[in-house]
Amino acid sequence: MSQYYDMGDQTLWNRSNGASRLFLSQVSVYQAEVGLPSGIGPMKADECQIDPTLFTAFVHALLAWHRRTSHAVMAALSEGFIATVLVLAERAAIEVNWQAADRADGRELTDVQVPMGPGPSEGAWAAALRQKSRELGCFMPT
Repeated sequence: MSQYYDMGDQTLWNRSNGASRLFLSQVSVYQAEVGLPSGIGPMKADECQIDPTLFTAFVHALLAWHRRTSHAVMAALSEGFIATVLVLAERAAIEVNWQAADRADGRELTDVQVPMGPGPSEGAWAAALRQKSRELGCFMPT
């Protein structure tokens, strides 16, 4: 069995039940972290609709949250989820605002790891997430 993540009539991802269940569980976690709905609707009859407006706002908030977090464990835990979300955003033709994420809303770093080493530069941070997303996209059938 597989489950479909659709935006309108376009299928963004056709995933196995296990991967879908894990992804949807993580959606709830990150909605709470960023304080916004994801736009990823409930799974009904193996189909899930994604609201483009809500999803766009969620993607940008998620990137800003990730950029503000300099805790190595939190970064490692979140990168796979964020890369998956970026694949969906790309397939939905959502223009990701990397500059806004780099500025991280002008807020201070949160969940800082001590001792704190130098964080990645703005360009390196975005490049690493883009690369991870491209690699992951090869394993995400539509």
